[in-house]
Amino acid sequence: MEPSEIKVLIESGLQDTNVTVTGDGGHYEAVVVGDCFEGKSMVQQQKMVYATLNDHITNGAIHALTIKAYTPEQWQKASKFKIGSA
Repeated sequence: MEPSEIKVLIESGLQDTNVTVTGDGGHYEAVVVGDCFEGKSMVQQQKMVYATLNDHITNGAIHALTIKAYTPEQWQKASKFKIGSA
């Protein structure tokens, strides 16, 4: 799978998000920024992203995925310290 395909799947499943995906060979990193994560724990945020890709994880197209999920406010703070990239 190409990173661009994963980006589209996440954006389709989580409306109004800014998504960046890097990686190849089944190992990817996704940075996802959106208001949908407001008030959610890190585990809940990751579950939301995984849910958009479940079929591709199950069939092995995505072997490993690192998720960094942020609200826009969290992203603004994190980007000042260069934690992740989007």
